[in-house]
Parts: sequence; C-alpha cells; structure tokens
Amino acid sequence: MKSILSLALAFVVAGTLCAADYKLDGSNTTINWKGTKKDGEHTGSFKTLSGTLSGDDAKSIKIDLTIDTTSLTSDNDKLTAHLKSPDFFECKEYPKATFTSTKITKGDKDGQYTITGDLTIRGKKKEITFPATITMKDGTTTVKADFTIDRTDYGMTYGKGKIDDKVSLAVKVEVKK
Repeated sequence: MKSILSLALAFVVAGTLCAADYKLDGSNTTINWKGTKKDGEHTGSFKTLSGTLSGDDAKSIKIDLTIDTTSLTSDNDKLTAHLKSPDFFECKEYPKATFTSTKITKGDKDGQYTITGDLTIRGKKKEITFPATITMKDGTTTVKADFTIDRTDYGMTYGKGKIDDKVSLAVKVEVKK
C-alpha cells in the first residue's frame, strides 16, 4: 500500500513539474494586422481565437492556435465585410485559420528566438518562419512577434497591383501560472 501511495504521489509531483499547458484566448492573446496600398493603409485584428501554449522553457514552447476568421475586424465596416468575402478570407467556407509551431530556435541575443510553424488560411497550409521575443519571468510567459506574410500564398489575390501582397502581423501572448 505504501508503494502505491508513493507512486501516486510521484505522478502528482511530476505532473506539476512538467511542461505547463496554458489556454490561449482573446483575453491573453492578440493578433493585429496592417495592410497597405499606394494611397494608405488599414488596420484590424482577430477577436476570437483558442489554443494552447505549452512548454517548460522557451526552446520547448509549442503553440497551437485556431483563429476564428469571422471575428476579423478592421478600421472600416465596409472593408471588414469585404475581407470576410470570397475575395479574401471567404469566412463562410473557411471560418477557421490555424497555426501550429514546429520548431523554435534560440537567437544570438537573450530572449530572441525564431519560430517556425504551419499557417493554414483558406485551406492552404504554408510553413512560415518569423522572429520572436520570448520571456519567462515570475510565472509569466510572454511571446511577442512582428512579421509579414504574403496574402497571395493563401489565395487572396484580389486587388493585386493595387493592394500590397505583404500583410504585417503583430502577435502578443501573455500567460500566467
């Protein structure tokens, strides 16, 4: 009986020391975007998302994120409706976009990393790589990344030549134990 209790206690202790698993949602994760064209720019965000961030150190972090494309917002109501149409996100057919990290590599400076993963938008999956700052301090894990993607890689070719193909993304995750 004593050995069974010892084994059970060991599993409980090991479980608390193993990699943390944090739920991601709109309260602790933001995704903002900026699109540009010759005569200006538009900004917006995705309000609804879900997923997990797990890992016990920065190099072992794993991110799985599902983004509700119907929650897309912009600085113009008419544009928001257009972005949800088949010309862009085609939200009725593809209501979700996903990102799953596959590798995290430490950079030269403290806190600097490169994240590689699969981004799927409109059913088109593409491996992307981007720089990020990852800090783990006082029970809080923060991931910040600013990078661009090419919208045409995901079948969004509307306005080609008038609307820039590159879209800037600013992602911030902040989770606490």
